[in-house]
Amino acid sequence: MNQTDQLLPKASSDGATGEILLAQPRGFCAGVDRAITIVEQALQKFGAPIYVRHEIVHNAYVVNDLRSKGAVFIDDLKDVPFGNTVIFSAHGVSPAIKQEAEERGLKIFDATCPLVTKVHVEVGKMRRDGLHIIMIGHRGHPEVEGTMGQAPDGIELVENIQDVESLSLPANSKVAYVTQTTLSVDETKEIVEALKKKFPEIAQPKKQDICYATQNRQDAVKFMAPQVDIVIVVGSPNSSNSNRLKELSEKLGVISYMVDHPSQLNPEWFLGKKRIGLTAGASAPESLAQSIIERIKEMGPRSVRVLDGIIENTEFPLPKGLSLKS
Repeated sequence: MNQTDQLLPKASSDGATGEILLAQPRGFCAGVDRAITIVEQALQKFGAPIYVRHEIVHNAYVVNDLRSKGAVFIDDLKDVPFGNTVIFSAHGVSPAIKQEAEERGLKIFDATCPLVTKVHVEVGKMRRDGLHIIMIGHRGHPEVEGTMGQAPDGIELVENIQDVESLSLPANSKVAYVTQTTLSVDETKEIVEALKKKFPEIAQPKKQDICYATQNRQDAVKFMAPQVDIVIVVGSPNSSNSNRLKELSEKLGVISYMVDHPSQLNPEWFLGKKRIGLTAGASAPESLAQSIIERIKEMGPRSVRVLDGIIENTEFPLPKGLSLKS
């Protein structure tokens, strides 16, 4: 039976024991875990500093922790001294950035999530097949910049249905679409439908680009939201997938807040709330989620219950040359 077929009644405000319901799954995905491990093992093997282009993942807690261990986060490769080690973030980079790093004599470790790399490969094949590509994503996001950089002369970005309507490509153009991996599943479906209406022959990825972890966390929120009075999303403001979780729970009619530190919790949020739902974006560590849970419990007696959901066991291998035994 699907999770959504097992929903409990919405929490009432009288007589029920205070509860914190934890979405399952929540927190780190395999791509994020891999990226952080790459930085940590590079620090152990080569020593500080280790330079990282952009935030390795979009979470302030994680970035500050790695910075304290000797990671240096930069936006421009010119800030990396010749011959040093640089790590590309989980969001991926364009071929031009990789070439620049090689020309500067940098030792490169690529922490791009393999599911983002999958989209890069798709873009390359689509262009070789002569297709003009439409990418669904958020302008300015590092993943979007990296993916569009795979085909700078043949790709357009759309963020919403209005952008689709504004596309000036001829209706008989040979086109295909790809998506950012951390989008809202439901909103992306609407944009895809608009693209198919405008370009009936549009080619699509063999498998959807929105990653399994994004899908699973959104499904878990859909299951959790009808059972609670308020939803807390553990995540940083620049985390795309965390923002999508907050937006989703709000669309489901539940007051929702996103925090990335226990101090950001406002006691007034929880007045009269019997059931509190908590989830965490794919870049938010469980240790941070637990510290936020403990702070909520300090505001009033609460039991904690993990909801049923998918148990993820995906793992991605590390790049060659990072084994601490080698």
